[in-house]
Amino acid sequence: MIVEKKAVSSAPRSSGSRLSSWLIGLLPLAALALLLLLFARTNPLALFQADLPPIESLTLERIQVVPEGFIVSLVNGGPEPVTVSQVMVDDAYWQFTIDPRQTIPRLGTASISIPYAWIATEPHVIRVVTTTGTIFEGEVAVATLTPTPGMREFLAYGLLGIYVGVIPVGLGLLWYPTMRRMGRRWLGFLLALTIGLLVFLLIDTFLEALEISAELPGVFQGVPLAIFAAILTWLAIMAVGSRPPRKTQSGVEQPAVPRSRSRSPLYLAVLIAGSIGLHNFGEGLAVGAAFSLGEAALGSFLVIGFILHNITEGIGIAAPLVPTKTSPTAGEVVELPVDDRQAAAEKASPRLLTFVGLALLAGFPAVLGAWIGGFAFSPLLGTIFLGIGIGAIWQVIVEVGALLRRYAERDGTPWISWLNLAGFMLGLGIMYVTAFLVKF
Repeated sequence: MIVEKKAVSSAPRSSGSRLSSWLIGLLPLAALALLLLLFARTNPLALFQADLPPIESLTLERIQVVPEGFIVSLVNGGPEPVTVSQVMVDDAYWQFTIDPRQTIPRLGTASISIPYAWIATEPHVIRVVTTTGTIFEGEVAVATLTPTPGMREFLAYGLLGIYVGVIPVGLGLLWYPTMRRMGRRWLGFLLALTIGLLVFLLIDTFLEALEISAELPGVFQGVPLAIFAAILTWLAIMAVGSRPPRKTQSGVEQPAVPRSRSRSPLYLAVLIAGSIGLHNFGEGLAVGAAFSLGEAALGSFLVIGFILHNITEGIGIAAPLVPTKTSPTAGEVVELPVDDRQAAAEKASPRLLTFVGLALLAGFPAVLGAWIGGFAFSPLLGTIFLGIGIGAIWQVIVEVGALLRRYAERDGTPWISWLNLAGFMLGLGIMYVTAFLVKF
């Protein structure tokens, strides 16, 4: 009876202690709210701000060339409202109309319409002057009509994305039958070549993210935004691919299968294709925006360069699908000490629809990028997607590197050999040379 009384009396004390823990946890939040309210009411920084001009930050996010002149999209990324007083075109003050109003609130947007007889293929500089005399500048590198959404333009930019993304990747996948006939040592060479391709894409995607994020207003913090998107993508891919510990029939938990030993070849191919697709989305943005601004209207060499640049991506996608059963010396079939399901997956030849799906996964994002870059280029969207591409490509490098090490462990050979190093350097070299054609 005494024990029962103690058990009953302990329940109120437990709930009371739980309530007091909640109150203690809410106390810092209440103090913080009180501090913010006091700061807002007293404004202790007013003394320092009395004689300082307001900080203004306007970004000319997009300049459209229309038959009547120019349409400039403005974003106020500063801490204070900004009032537009004058507009200059090619060092001359010009009349303009602004919508919705001349004073742009913080984080607000406005559109300036400037009637101007622009000259085709000539550069024009547009300057926006605020009431404080601060000047913000934008440039039309080559004056040509900005494409307007329509079925003809929609199909044209879609075809441009297909030429840049889908077709080159498909051409690269055509190397798969030749890759199947290669020996085991040459498969490691191809995997190392794939890592070289991906390392180049990782650096190239990061540089593209830096370039596009520079066009964002400072308040959006473009570079940290891209980095955060990359880290979250990398962690998300790892979380999706993780496996919980397995339990035996006796109920004893066994350690989870390491990721490097649980990936199927098709999984790696899909992961590579998806990561390359995110990179090709950024390329589609660049090509679409260049054509819409007239920067690529003088020739199609940019598209030809991207085609040659992206053919090698198909080789990298197909490399994990090559069976690992052929011996490099005698050409005999060797039974490898692997799981039955994984061995069956490695020996099976992928279907044609699998290659079509991989080509679309890696190449079609270039079509989406060309549409967005041509009709409604968004630096914010481009920064986020390129950041996602960085995280995905990094995880693919980790996965393919683990696959290369696993194959080397099966053969009892070092995974960093002269042949694999040559493949890695060749992958970097191919991407560098084809990228040179794009930048030429």
